[in-house]
Amino acid sequence: MTISLPLTLGLGFVFLWLWKIGSREAGLPPGPPTLPLLGNLHVFPKHSFHYQFTEWARQYGGIYSLKVGPRTAVVLTDVAAVKELMEKRSGSTADRPPMYVAELVTGGLQMALARYSDKWRSLRTTAHTILTPQASLRHIPMQRAEATQLLHDILHDPETYREANSSIMSVLYGKRSPRYETRQTAAFYKMFHVWDRLTAPGATPPLDAIPILRYIPERFAKWKQICAQTRRDQRKLYFGFLDETRDRVQSGCENGSYMEEVLKRQDELGLDTELAGYLGGSLIEAGSDTTALYLKSLILALIAHPDAQQKAQEEIDRVVGDHRMPALEDLEEMPYIRAVILETHRFRPVPPLLVPHRALNDEEYKGFLIPKGCTIFVNAWGIFHDPMLFDDPETFMPERYLLTVNGTKPELEMDASDLRPNFVFGVGRRSCPGIHFAQHSININVMFLIWAFNFSTATDAEGDPIVVDTFKYEKGIVTGPSPFKCKITPRSTEKAELIESEFVESGGYVLEI
Repeated sequence: MTISLPLTLGLGFVFLWLWKIGSREAGLPPGPPTLPLLGNLHVFPKHSFHYQFTEWARQYGGIYSLKVGPRTAVVLTDVAAVKELMEKRSGSTADRPPMYVAELVTGGLQMALARYSDKWRSLRTTAHTILTPQASLRHIPMQRAEATQLLHDILHDPETYREANSSIMSVLYGKRSPRYETRQTAAFYKMFHVWDRLTAPGATPPLDAIPILRYIPERFAKWKQICAQTRRDQRKLYFGFLDETRDRVQSGCENGSYMEEVLKRQDELGLDTELAGYLGGSLIEAGSDTTALYLKSLILALIAHPDAQQKAQEEIDRVVGDHRMPALEDLEEMPYIRAVILETHRFRPVPPLLVPHRALNDEEYKGFLIPKGCTIFVNAWGIFHDPMLFDDPETFMPERYLLTVNGTKPELEMDASDLRPNFVFGVGRRSCPGIHFAQHSININVMFLIWAFNFSTATDAEGDPIVVDTFKYEKGIVTGPSPFKCKITPRSTEKAELIESEFVESGGYVLEI
């Protein structure tokens, strides 16, 4: 059978078109070799992307590209590129890439993952309206009470230190959840850990790169079943909290929480019930895990580097002593403790990769094309562990922040704004609106923990030390150490008595669930 010339040419064009899918277009930054159709999918890591992304950065440079089927991703592991593209040109890089999983679960209303739209702007504007630096100062006494609760829990049961979201719940809804086992707290964390894993890169098939995978029947797609259950669990919690708050406002039993203000100004702020519910939910998610994960990394680092722990304790003892607990204003007199706080962010950033952005327009940077619609990853891990920027980056060394304001090598000429240690809270228009609240919480908790306890290695049945692994971390967009054994002891009887005393005094500060 003779094949006609038009058919032959048509088949040839189709073949060439398919062959080009996955190839790197002209003008893109360099990157790993691609395969037809797949691009770089065949070499994409299944989890812990930041390790492979950093390895590629050392090979291809601080700005390189990846092909995920027909889609393009650009990875930034360069401080100047982050400052220029994500801060100075934030209007062009403020979008999020489409995430089908987030659409299924939240309808696109989870603030951190939402696309750049009018609905996102309403959420963002409201968050900035209520989470001002001045407003965050009002909640320092509550944060101190919550930090005291943590010390009290560790003092009485150091083996069972776990996260709790009482601080952010108190601020948002005027409710305490001082125990992990509290009904709503347990329900939240059960849902949240599933949700966090579900949104982690590699957790589901490449649904956004290969959309046809979305049409797999639910009975053959476990990820669809998990999405459906997570949506039910989220809505039961978030809209339940909202209904309780609305009932309190209507009955005149207000307690000054943020969400009360949101409900009273709902029309002014342009929020319907869906937006209000997911605003509260997004803020709970943002504030529930990050501080706890940060503190676990701090404890892990102090155990692995006892010299740093000793220096921090000596400084806090000089400033605070044994006869009172630290106050937030004491931090101004403790440069080494401030350095410990910054070094923990650098050493083990809670988000090793910032939540990816998406380019709204074509941008040119140093001769490279950053095309409209591409996904942009900011590789915080790679930047903070760059040996060109930091001496011995794999060592926990707070002293680096005593030498230079951003911890980089003294011989480098860098402005303080070039590498903000707190850029782990996000960049550009996507930076965390609750950064002031989060920083107060971290500062208070770090001072309290270092003042109160000694952290050291545990021992096994034979009496040998159980060495902690500073690289053994959980999977997820935000991540903390996998469970590890350690020994936590109060530094003195007087400190233990002060903890007990302040715990009793602060116990009635906010409402219990």
